[in-house]
Amino acid sequence: MAKTIEQLKKDVLDMKLKALDISLSAGQYGELSHVGSAFSAMEIMSALYEVAKIDDPEQEDRDRVIISKAHCILALYTALYKKGLISESELETVDKNGTTLWGHPYRNLKRGIEFSGGSLGLGISYAAGVAYSCKLKGLNNRIFVLLGDGECNEGIVWEALMSIAHFKLSNLTVIVDKNGLQFDGTTDEIMSLGNLEDKFKAFGYDVVTVNGHEVGDVVDALRNKSFERPNVVIAKTNKANGISFLENQAKSHVFMIKQKEYDLAKNDIISAYEQK
Repeated sequence: MAKTIEQLKKDVLDMKLKALDISLSAGQYGELSHVGSAFSAMEIMSALYEVAKIDDPEQEDRDRVIISKAHCILALYTALYKKGLISESELETVDKNGTTLWGHPYRNLKRGIEFSGGSLGLGISYAAGVAYSCKLKGLNNRIFVLLGDGECNEGIVWEALMSIAHFKLSNLTVIVDKNGLQFDGTTDEIMSLGNLEDKFKAFGYDVVTVNGHEVGDVVDALRNKSFERPNVVIAKTNKANGISFLENQAKSHVFMIKQKEYDLAKNDIISAYEQK
């Protein structure tokens, strides 16, 4: 049964709070967490797992959700938790000794993890191959792949995009988390992408741009696909969205959450939800 927008917003709140819990646990051991990348993608990830049909994650004709920007791991794991594919007790083991839920995704179909990520640019190439294979098999499923805008500096991304357009893989939807920041600074400073929407259109894609923090808008964009051309959803987001002392700052890419930071961030997240 489809969730209402209000239910999805509540899911996002729960995801953010769980991600903070995981980050605090890591911080207590002196470990950094990929806070910025995860919190820019929370609504995107919630929308993806609402739209994608993966009730049986090992069925051949399932939809695929492929996470190329693997640094958003906290958003992925918490979305899979809300989907019922990862238990709460498993979530508590993230990136700890003996876990099977590491700091980057490792393919595990039973948990709905389609792709082992980490090296940027590889997910879109993998998604292209999967989409083409599914098309040849005549499967009536959809392939979704999430990229970061900084990741789009990689040449392999554009090679894959050319292939996707050439083979008319309308079963594939690319989502770009466009938060404007990467590890070393802003995307404009490091290597400007110019007008990303125009670039995708020039490559032969059907493109829509949305506010990536309005989960309902992302859901609508993912559901309304072209049946003739591959699809792109550019989601404009803020890195570390909702965390006042990290939002839109490059340092949020990896950050150590201690008790003080945890308390501040939790208050920010809950206050923002209550104000909506």
